[in-house]
Amino acid sequence: MSKPIAIILGEPNSISSEIIFKSWIKKKKFNHHLCLVIGNYNLLYRHLKYFKFNLKLKLIEKNFKLEDLKGTAIPVINIKYNQKKIFEKISKKSNKFILNCFSEGLKLIKQNKILGFINGPVSKETLLNKKFNGITEFIAYKMGCYNKVAMLIYSKKLAVTPITTHIPVKKISLKLNIEKIVSQIKEIVFFYNKYLKKKVKIAITGLNPHCFSNEKFSEEERIIKPAIKKLKKQKINISGPLSADTLFLSKSQKKFDVVVGMYHDQVLTPIKTIMGLKAINITLGLPFIRVSPDHGVAVDIVGKKIADPSSLIESIKLFNNIK
Repeated sequence: MSKPIAIILGEPNSISSEIIFKSWIKKKKFNHHLCLVIGNYNLLYRHLKYFKFNLKLKLIEKNFKLEDLKGTAIPVINIKYNQKKIFEKISKKSNKFILNCFSEGLKLIKQNKILGFINGPVSKETLLNKKFNGITEFIAYKMGCYNKVAMLIYSKKLAVTPITTHIPVKKISLKLNIEKIVSQIKEIVFFYNKYLKKKVKIAITGLNPHCFSNEKFSEEERIIKPAIKKLKKQKINISGPLSADTLFLSKSQKKFDVVVGMYHDQVLTPIKTIMGLKAINITLGLPFIRVSPDHGVAVDIVGKKIADPSSLIESIKLFNNIK
């Protein structure tokens, strides 16, 4: 039997528990792996009663056995946390709890007890306090591979990777270099080859509008084209640099599996418009698979029982291809 996957609750005052419950109800139809949840048992129990879902929880030990995960009840590894109200305003109060949940997930990875984990949404601004640009970078730091990871926003139809992630626009050009582009694209190729058994077709954008700049040495000429040349020598199927303003038209989408952009919003804005909640966030370059739904904490609908679990369901489905 394959190793189980863990779902880390994330921010307790978000839609995380709701989408976990909704996904669990449908889990038999799409999931091939045993699952467990890392969170606070008492708070999850209160959330369950609040939403009135026909589900049960069961408390499991940190040194659980596979038999403990079987059945219809949601197995929960308890992480200490006290909260008076069922839902509170997001604040730093939950930071220690969330970090402890991640620590437990990483511990299970190091103990080779789980295949990988999915983390529920968190408020990056509150949790990371400007120490890291995002959860991708935070986990990479914890695993000792900070400069090796890449963010892949994935769907079967189309996926994207930004070379730079959560940085100010004025710093993008300074953070681009040939080695970074080559390294991240090689991680994409490795992931598709190993886990999806697919020869991936990649498009890469320029940085400047229409891949053109009046400057004598543009980023396209200095960085992007030399990177493409290196990658083609390694027999990687890559095209570009291509102008991002037309790359996401429907006729172009069919030509490629992954679009690699130079910065976050250049590729995440179109993929979220095209795929909605069918896309998921995968961290490449780690010694395990880390996934998260490609959406935030959704403070405007917390507790309203209208959250869409589609992205979490797609996150769980990804592991069906992985052993």
